[in-house]
Amino acid sequence: MGMVVERMPVGVVVERRPAASRWADWVWRIAGVLPGSPQTPPWTVLSEVDGVTTFYAGTADITLYSAETETYEPAVQSQAPAVYVVLRRGETPSGWALLLATVDAGEAHAHADSGDDLMEAVPMPALVRDWVAAFFATHHVERPRFKRKRDKADPEALAMGRRRGPGGDL
Repeated sequence: MGMVVERMPVGVVVERRPAASRWADWVWRIAGVLPGSPQTPPWTVLSEVDGVTTFYAGTADITLYSAETETYEPAVQSQAPAVYVVLRRGETPSGWALLLATVDAGEAHAHADSGDDLMEAVPMPALVRDWVAAFFATHHVERPRFKRKRDKADPEALAMGRRRGPGGDL
């Protein structure tokens, strides 16, 4: 049986507010995701209240792979499951481009390490959680974990200051 891949589109909502800093004009944050793909152009202004502007940033597909179900387990078992959204600097009216939405924390945090991407975890809508849980229940296979065993240290050699390898006397 081959790998099964399923996708669900989510709309991403982003918020921009004035920064209380002399080095930046704006603070951006990901406000949430909505299941589905609205027919709204990316970076459409949804609201402007007291200097805070809310945008529809666009649609991203959350993609699930049957070979990677163990990475979805936290989303299924968590009391507060999250969708991780990543924005990257881009040639858009906002200066940000929607890069991805994922339920795999490891994939998201790899982008957080880049230093220039904006990555945030937002609450997972119930419809998305139900979809991930059903995918997990259908495709997850427990795999045995193998723990590597280390060689036992020779306490006599350690006590006498002997070393292994070049320059050592063992």
